[in-house]
Amino acid sequence: SSDLDLLANFNIFHDAIGFRSRKTGLNYTLEWYELFELFNCTFPHVVAGTPHPVWCNQGAACFYDGIDDLHWSQNGSLVRIGSISGAEFNKFAEWLRNDNETAVFYITFRVADDPSLETIYIEPWDCSSFVLRAYNALASCGAVFNRSVAVNHTRWSLFSEPPIRLGTADEIFGLKGNQSLASDMMEFYAIFSRINRLGIM
Repeated sequence: SSDLDLLANFNIFHDAIGFRSRKTGLNYTLEWYELFELFNCTFPHVVAGTPHPVWCNQGAACFYDGIDDLHWSQNGSLVRIGSISGAEFNKFAEWLRNDNETAVFYITFRVADDPSLETIYIEPWDCSSFVLRAYNALASCGAVFNRSVAVNHTRWSLFSEPPIRLGTADEIFGLKGNQSLASDMMEFYAIFSRINRLGIM
């Protein structure tokens, strides 16, 4: 996808888990995606005729046939990390369905006070955090991991003063909202809409 091509220019990893059935020999890929492409999920956009920014930041786990061996071997790693029985996989599938129904928002950045990461204000909710959640779930279902294998993950971090709550969408953009703040926010997010139209993001 265009997102993966762009990420490759920055040496950024996309995380996924592959499964191979010992019974059938078939391969499957499980990955957690931003449903409206990475940069649309990262930044709200200003849409003509809409009095508030529109943020398409939904994410979901996607499970599909096959593994793109060439892509993963050239742009990351393709290595066996463990094994799981069919019954254990079925338990994991139940966890996956529940995770997909509750972990619905994509959050690109970890926001922390400084590079020490002693104080983290916002945790990312992305492909990497999904894979780490899935590893924990697989372990609890009985998966046996090869602990000698090292896997790579990418986290994007922003460093900030403590965030300040500005209000709900209704408190800012509603009929009795903060019109001055609403105008400032629309002006700010319009920048990303213009960049998106130029095809940069």
